[in-house]
Amino acid sequence: MISVSIYEDNEKLRDVLEMLISTTDGFKVLGTYGDCQNVRAEIKASRPDVVIMDIDMPECSGIDGVKLIKEIDVTVKVIMHTVFDDDDKLFACLSNGADGYLLKRDTYVQLMFAIRDVMEGGAPMSPGIARKVLTVFHKPKETGEQYHITPREQQVLQLLSRGFSYRMIGLEVSISPETVKRHLKNIYQKLHVQCGPEAVAKAIREKII
Repeated sequence: MISVSIYEDNEKLRDVLEMLISTTDGFKVLGTYGDCQNVRAEIKASRPDVVIMDIDMPECSGIDGVKLIKEIDVTVKVIMHTVFDDDDKLFACLSNGADGYLLKRDTYVQLMFAIRDVMEGGAPMSPGIARKVLTVFHKPKETGEQYHITPREQQVLQLLSRGFSYRMIGLEVSISPETVKRHLKNIYQKLHVQCGPEAVAKAIREKII
């Protein structure tokens, strides 16, 4: 029996997913949630095999939710289930530990196959998403110089990618947390991203770190 938890802010879709998964032989739904603000406690309490995770949710995005889940239990499989197919969100999710990435336009059959696949060690992705991932690996190596990232900003990015907090980064390179925040603000502007996970994902992809 494969146990599943669902994080989806669209109530109608959440109910449909719960019904479809729970009425399929060999599956059970442990919980459904409209956001992942309390994902740490929820995962600790239920310990699902697989989490179906939306990205665009209030307060705490699915991008951050993946990271929080993996900090609790790295064995929990997380499949992103989203309308977003842009590179930044895709690679932010993968960098944070997502095990699969499906688009909401994919069929229910594809979703159920993905759940089974991820439990067998696979990394299920929508065809278009898989092509994006392969394209990145086949790209000629780039230096990232076009983004004009300074050596200090590169250092901050490297530490951020290792999970350092603002305070820890400041202690490591002997600057204040406020200076760290200013560096990150500049980094976000230069890379055209909105948050730390997106910055790290893009920095890795563009060979900046």
